[in-house]
Amino acid sequence: MELNQSNIGSVFETKTESVSDKLSDFRTRRDDLNLKVRTQLDKRNEINRQVKELISEVQKQKKLRNEANSKVAELRKTRLEKTNELKEIRIKLRSSGENNDCDSGKKRNEGSSRKIREQMNKLEWRHQTGQIGPSKEKSFFSTMKRLQAEFKKLKQEEEASSSSILKEVKQAEKRQQRAHDAVTDASEKSEEVHSLMMELSNEVDNLRGLANSEHLGLTSTKRDADTLHNKYIISIRCIHSMQDILKLTGSNKERDSERVDVSDLMSRLMEGQTLSDEDMMLLQRN
Repeated sequence: MELNQSNIGSVFETKTESVSDKLSDFRTRRDDLNLKVRTQLDKRNEINRQVKELISEVQKQKKLRNEANSKVAELRKTRLEKTNELKEIRIKLRSSGENNDCDSGKKRNEGSSRKIREQMNKLEWRHQTGQIGPSKEKSFFSTMKRLQAEFKKLKQEEEASSSSILKEVKQAEKRQQRAHDAVTDASEKSEEVHSLMMELSNEVDNLRGLANSEHLGLTSTKRDADTLHNKYIISIRCIHSMQDILKLTGSNKERDSERVDVSDLMSRLMEGQTLSDEDMMLLQRN
């Protein structure tokens, strides 16, 4: 359709209504997206706050883990010392037993405590079975008394020769076991702290992924909101441009109406009221 003086009013009025509908749609969609941007921004910032707190906790747990590992290393050194002490005492015990065997080799031929016990049992058995007659009982009792004295003496010597070293072995075993238990306990605590630190680190990675996702969504939403805002501004300019053209056609009625609108807008502005984008554009034009 060709525009002329006679139809420009009706054409622009129709176009103005169409653009106004789009203007309202752009504004509504833009405002909705701006609300979504605010929500996404708050969510992203909250996730980043949680990430910051978790990173601080990870550093704390890392420090505790390093301290626990240092303690484990020290306790392992102590355990190694106690283990070496135990080995040395056991070697000493074996060496002592071998020396006692060599020194008492001759005694074994004559009679160790075990050998003497066997002799005493044999004599006792012969006496009980009547193989030793009354005439030999005096000699039997004398022999038994002598063997009992020898048995007691040898038994004491045998026990004394190894009891002190055995006692050292037992004490060394207890020290070594205590050192081993300390290492085990410290290692378990270190592992617990390490596991917690790794869980927190994984959670940090997950939250960072969520924060990045929210940031990308925020950027996309803001871009869409900006696009709608630009369309909204262009629509306002289009309406104002058509209104300007209509004014140039000499429509006094529209001029008077616009003057009233501008006067009303100035009054509202002086009262401190908030004006819309369309109102601000109208003030700038006039």
